[in-house]
Parts: sequence; C-alpha cells; structure tokens
Amino acid sequence: MSKAKFSVFAQNFTLLREAQMEDGYIVKEYSLNITSNKLVLTFRPAVNSFAFINGLEVFSVPDNLFPEEVRTIDLQGGNKSLQGEALETVARVDMGNTTVLPQNDTLWRLWISDNAYLIDNNLGSSVSNVSAVNFTEVTEDIAPASVYGTATILNSSDPNLNANLTWTFDVIPGFDYLVRLHFCNIMNEPTQQAIFLEIFIDSRHAGHLDLGSRTSDVFGAPYFMDVCTRVFGSTKLNVSVGPSKLNNPTVILNGLEIMKINDARGSLDVPDVVSSGHSEIKVVVIVVIAVGSFVVVVSVVIVILFCRRRRRRRRMKPVLGKEQHFLMNWGRKVHTTGSTYSNGTSIFSSPMIGYRFPFVAILEATDNFSENLVIGVGGFGKVYRGILKDETKVAVKRGTPQSNQGLAEFRTEIEMLSQFRHRHLVSLIGYCDEQDEMIIMYEYMENGTLKNHLYGSNFPSLSWRQRLEICIGSAKGLHYLHTGSAKAIIHRDVKSANILLDKHFMAKVADFGLSKTGPDIDQTHVSTAVKGSFGYLDPEYLTRQQLTEKSDVYSFGVVLLEVLSGRAVIDPSLPREKANLLEWAMKSYRSGKLEDIVDPCLVGQVKPDCLRKLWDIIEKCLAENGICRPSMGEVLWNLEYALQLQENEERSNQNNEHSSHISCVSTSETSRQLSRASSGVNDDELAGISMSKMFAEMVRQERPVRDI
Repeated sequence: MSKAKFSVFAQNFTLLREAQMEDGYIVKEYSLNITSNKLVLTFRPAVNSFAFINGLEVFSVPDNLFPEEVRTIDLQGGNKSLQGEALETVARVDMGNTTVLPQNDTLWRLWISDNAYLIDNNLGSSVSNVSAVNFTEVTEDIAPASVYGTATILNSSDPNLNANLTWTFDVIPGFDYLVRLHFCNIMNEPTQQAIFLEIFIDSRHAGHLDLGSRTSDVFGAPYFMDVCTRVFGSTKLNVSVGPSKLNNPTVILNGLEIMKINDARGSLDVPDVVSSGHSEIKVVVIVVIAVGSFVVVVSVVIVILFCRRRRRRRRMKPVLGKEQHFLMNWGRKVHTTGSTYSNGTSIFSSPMIGYRFPFVAILEATDNFSENLVIGVGGFGKVYRGILKDETKVAVKRGTPQSNQGLAEFRTEIEMLSQFRHRHLVSLIGYCDEQDEMIIMYEYMENGTLKNHLYGSNFPSLSWRQRLEICIGSAKGLHYLHTGSAKAIIHRDVKSANILLDKHFMAKVADFGLSKTGPDIDQTHVSTAVKGSFGYLDPEYLTRQQLTEKSDVYSFGVVLLEVLSGRAVIDPSLPREKANLLEWAMKSYRSGKLEDIVDPCLVGQVKPDCLRKLWDIIEKCLAENGICRPSMGEVLWNLEYALQLQENEERSNQNNEHSSHISCVSTSETSRQLSRASSGVNDDELAGISMSKMFAEMVRQERPVRDI
C-alpha cells in the first residue's frame, strides 16, 4: 500500500493531489455544497501506481451549519463568500483536555483534546460543567454540550498580567482558513462576573468579545464566532485569546475549529502538477451509500464527507458587528483597549515574513536617521539613504504618527512586496516594527523618482528614448501586478512619484501601501472607499467607489501625459487655463496643436508617428468609462510599438530614407504581424489586431518570478 499514489476529486474540487503514505493511516474530512442528488468521487492513480480507500462516510448537514459569508481579518477587510466553496477540516478541538467521540456528537464529528496544541500548558487550566450548558440560539448541530461544557481558562486572574492562551496548528500556506471559536460561560453568573476577551489569529486582532452581551447574560448559553484569514508563507496558524483591559480579565475558550477553504483553482491540496496518462476510478453516491472496506496492515485511508444541500437565500447573523472591530493604532496596540498582540512582538507571524530587521540595525544604517541622509518626504514620512553592514545600499522609509498612512498601509506594502519579484517592481529588503516603529527598507534607487526628472527639481532632464523605456518598464510592472497571480493586484496610487529609477534609469513601480486585491472572477469591481492621489484618480472610481484594474490604467495615462509634457498634473502657478494638465492638453489637441503639449526639452526629439501613437494611448487610457480603456497588456504592447515607430523613423532619417512604412520590429513574431503595414494597414487598423501571439513573445523575454 505504501506504493499507492493518487488524487481524489469531488464534483469540481480537488480533495487530494498525488497523495502518498509511508505507513499509518489518513482520515480526511470535507464539507461540500452539493446542488444535485449525486455526489461523484473520482480516484485517479498516478502513472504506474494505484488508488485505494478503506472507508467512506457521507452525512447530510443543516444548510446553516456554515454562514454564507464570513468576516476576514486580512488587510483588505470585507467578507469572504463561502457559497459553493469546499472546506477541509484542519482541526476540531475540544478545550479542557477532553476528547469528544463521534457518538456524542449529533453529526458524528470527532473533537480532539486541546492539550497537544496548547503552546504553554502552565498558563491554562481545565474546567468542566456540562450540566450548565443551556442551548438557546445556538443548537447542538454547531457543537455538542460536551464541548461547550468544558473549557481551558487562563490560570491567573491578575488584571495586569500580559499573557494569552495560544494554540498552534499545522497548515498549508496559500489558502484562506475559516476559524470558528466556541465560547460558553460555565464558570459564574454573568451578573456576578462578566467575561471580556481579546481574540488574535496569527498576531492579528480578530475582535473584542463581550460574552455576556452576546448571550443576553444567560448563564451557560453557547456562542460561536467565525472569522477568515489568509495564511501566506507560514506552515503554522496560531489562535490566541487574552484578557481585555476593559474589565474582568477572565479568559476562556471552549472549542475551536479550523477549516481550509478551496483556492481559486478549486483545490484543497498543494498545487502540484497532476500526472497524465492515468485511469480513473469513480465512486457515485446516490442518496444511500454502501461501501465495502478492506483491512490492510500498512495504510488506511478514510474519507468523511459532510454534504450541504443547495443553500437557501438566508443569512446568518454576523458574529461581530462593526462596533466590535477595534482599530489597530500606532505600533502594536489595540486602539481602544490598549491590549498587545498575542505572544509575539511582530505584527506578522515570524515564519510568514523573513525580512524583519532589528531597530538597532536601522539606526546604524542611517546614522541615527541623519537629516543629511534624507532623500525624500511623502505621506508616510521621510525616506533615508542607508548602508547595511554587508554594504547593501537601501532606501529606508520611516513612518511618523502624523503621517497620512498607518499600520494597515504599512502591513499591506510589506505583504505585497514579500509575495512578488519582478524587475520592474521595487524589491523589499526588510522592515522593522520594534519600539512602535513602522520602517520599510527597499533596494536603493540611485536616480530617484520619475517625477523629479520631469519637473520641480534640479535633476537632469530625460531624453525621449529614456522616457519611452521608463514608460514601458512601468507598464510591465503594472501588467504583472494585474495578471501575475490568481487575483489581480490593483496598485491604486500610480503616479510619477511612485515610479523609481535605478542607476541605469530602469523603472520600478513602488509604494504598495494602498494596493487592493482585485475582484473575484464573477465580479466586475471592488467597492471600496476612495484612496489615491489627487489628479490621478479614475473619475469612475472617484464618483462610484468602484475600483478595477482600469483605475490603474487611467492613472498611468496621466503619468504618460506628464512624461510627454514635462509638467505637473496640477500647477497653480500657471494661468487658470493651463493649471490643469489634462484639461489643457485635451484642449490643445482638439485645437490641432498636439505639438504644443510636448516638453520644450524634447523639441526635435519626438518623431511625428511616435507622437501620434503615444497620444492615442493616452487618450484611450483617460477614457471616462473604464470599459472603454485598454488593459495594461494592451498599453504595454502599444508603447512597445510607439518605441519601434520612433526607432524606425530615426533610422530612416539617418539613411536619408523618407519611407513611412515600418521595416522591422524587435521580435520575429511581431515582424510577421506588422509586415501587414507595408500593404496598407494603418495604425488604427493595426491596433485592432489580436495581440496574443505578439505579446506572448514580449512576456517570454522577461518572465517574472513570484515568491510564494
């Protein structure tokens, strides 16, 4: 049996992928939302291997066992929909150092003792009072009385004790996890001693709980809380409960469930490549299931399926209202309560991010934040030039309490930068959150921002070719953000000040503090509060609060206009008719004065065909409606084409040739496509040609690498 290697699929979900065992046994439990009267399980052996199963249990569960959506505690906030999703049970734990057997659960679930998961057993004590459990709103389908009737409590009642009860569990990174916490006051009458708790998931504050308020002060009334969190690079998930500073320091937890949610591919297992050339074994379950099992000495595989019928259109009450969501203030404090994060000093779980630097190293690198090393000032704070011990040059961005950005933006930027690697995205060197600091270190970009080379500083002006190449590099970075992962990443603050230039003037997109995960595949936009920079904001996003990738496209169109004109978006020093760059440029174009828009520093450099093509890109990016704007991939392709027009015309001038046709393009594939131009295809017609083959070659030449 140890040679068996196989995958298991149910409906459209991957339950196991290339599973293999050396010895022992595996018991897997899943919850599936079944919309028909058939459940089809497919066992697919790997090449030259086989599949087997020893037991299969299928239970029908109430359709309200899980909510339709659950609150997330990640940076983007909002709710995670569970409709149509598959769940895998990672842990089901009964606190109080007891085990609840399936025959004592209405849904035949096994609840394991928490003793093996509790990090510090000396901090916790077990209590039991099953007879006190009084089911009111919560039913035994959620958890049996034997779970709510036992608990682990914090040993000390000292209100000044800064300690939490923490349990740790093995998880697979890259998935969302549903965490359900069960509470029941089985210790004392609420009128005599109320219970207030702080809850943390991987050092993230998941909420404040007034248990008496949630159970209407009914002694022994069960209550449960659902939250969703994404696990990034860590293989551990920590769940903590701690005392509240508001009132009584009593800390209690009765039960805990952790369930993995399928990813965008519908998989609940690691994303390995499935072997080809294998046969399949299908198990069809219709209403009644009869499974013949066999006994083996080496290995046992048992699959337990909880089937949920098609969900009726009703919602469960949210577990935490907005009034209970405490905001995180500067550093590591909870804004309202003053409680610290759970057992750890970092805002992240330590395995998730491997970039944490001690504050003393930052001080040494920046000469105690010397004002002589300041290279920029922004909404977050000052940026310093620094040198690490290994001679690595870094840019150190230090937040201040007076800044316009806070902890959420700080965490967002670190999480975004730690996930992605691309030559046109600025690289993260490290961060520091010691002593209530918010410091991010990037690779040092010797030539500063694109903005500084266009206007408002003494930096040397850029040539037209440099400007085009910078635009192309920036477009590549943004295109990767939009397409490089399962869900698009919307930058939300694209502007010339956030495009940095290295010593070779290669462009890198920076500042991801306002970045937002894009909409689900079945959604057209993300509804969110308006954030960004004045003058660059998509009017559709500004008026409707509907954010899409096309919002970045609009902002990038403004950057292209800055690059062409060498002017600021808003310049109050100019006459009123020229102060707004967009309005003035559009008016100049409509008056037939396109050349007037060009930066005086570029006179004689911009070739007519290139200018017309670039203006066409700008105009389309700045379309009022997002649906009319091109994608970043299309913008990138057209910028590459504009550069080719520029180069071809320069070569023609050098050779005293006045042909208006294009003779060559950088890649062989685009050469075959663009050769149509010599047979009478104009620019507008060419722009409409399918770009899939041409653009694929560009992407292949510079394939990005993503760190997971």
